[in-house]
Parts: sequence; C-alpha cells; structure tokens
Amino acid sequence: AILGPPEVNITSCLNCLNVTIKLPASHFRHEGKLQSLIDIYQELDYDITLKSQDGEHKRPRQRTTEEVFRVVIEELYPSRNYCLSVRVTASLNKNSVPSPWKCVTADSEAQQGYHEAAVAGAVCVALIIAAVLKCVHAAGFIFPRFSLPQTLV
Repeated sequence: AILGPPEVNITSCLNCLNVTIKLPASHFRHEGKLQSLIDIYQELDYDITLKSQDGEHKRPRQRTTEEVFRVVIEELYPSRNYCLSVRVTASLNKNSVPSPWKCVTADSEAQQGYHEAAVAGAVCVALIIAAVLKCVHAAGFIFPRFSLPQTLV
C-alpha cells in the first residue's frame, strides 16, 4: 500500500512558519469502521523538506502519534519566500507520496506593525487637512461670516 500525501496548511509568523499536518486517509476497515493510519501503525514518521532561495533543506525526521499535529519551523529570514512539502512513512511501509509544495512568505517585524502605522498616518493627514480648512475659514475665504457689499459682488 502507498501512503497518500498528507494535507498541509502553512501560516507565517515572525521569522517562522506554523505548519499544520493532517495525515492521509486510510482505506482499511476493521469491523466496518474506517481505520486511521495511527490505528494501523501506532506511530508514523514524517519528513519536511523546505525550499528557499538558499536551496532545498531536509529537516530531521520526526515521529507522530496524532492524526492532526502542528510543527513550528523557526529561525527563518524575514520577508523571504519558503516552500515546503511533507512526506509520511511508517516503519513497515516506506512507500509514500509527498504533499504538494506549498509556499508562504515569512513575516517580518515591519509587516507586523504595518496596519498600525497606516492608521496613525491617516489620522495625522486628517488632522493637517482639518487645520488647513480651519485657517482658510478663519481668513474668510470659505463660508465668510459677513457678505460683501453689492458693488464688490
């Protein structure tokens, strides 16, 4: 039997990636109930291959006993694109299909504070515009307090 590809989801964090891995489904049944790969093998090994502009890096093989689990890949360069693929194998079955490559850009500190900076900038611009309009109004250029004599109109 060939172990199918696991389902992989990635989210970026500050100089790291959060990877959620869901083991592939099994087609084996026991007493009419569909068995998970953990039910069959008790534990599975998984390999994560990470690609970046520096090349391809295979992370050390890890072991899991859970159907869905999370891994954090740390110490990455900020604002850099990373792609990864996961392969799941069992001690008795090394035949497997890796997950499709998924890519994401690692967050940087500047990207984390971007929203706050944009809001602060918009508030400052609004205050400057309000001050300029108040000065123009006080000088009588818009909405004058008194009307001009008929001869000047």
